[in-house]
Amino acid sequence: MITVITSFKLSEPITREEARRLFLSKASRYRGVPGLLRKCYILSEDGSTAGGVYLWRSRAEAETMYTENWKVLAQETYGAVPSVTYFDSPVVVDNVIDEILSDE
Repeated sequence: MITVITSFKLSEPITREEARRLFLSKASRYRGVPGLLRKCYILSEDGSTAGGVYLWRSRAEAETMYTENWKVLAQETYGAVPSVTYFDSPVVVDNVIDEILSDE
């Protein structure tokens, strides 16, 4: 599995409520994406940075998301160029489904 963290340095800080409304307006586009297991929207405590933490089945599936088109849409939404960082996630503890997941 692969974890991807995206982040955007916002031009103006936003409140938690503003972020929640913005995130909810975009969330449905991530439903049913092949290989995407979970997405968590994130906002820094001071409201100056937003982003997402994504859990993917594979790097190849993750890379299909973060295209130039996605970066343009993200920049239009958040007013900032996104950073995208990939991490291997060989083990995930999932307390929602009460399982320990491994990619082997």
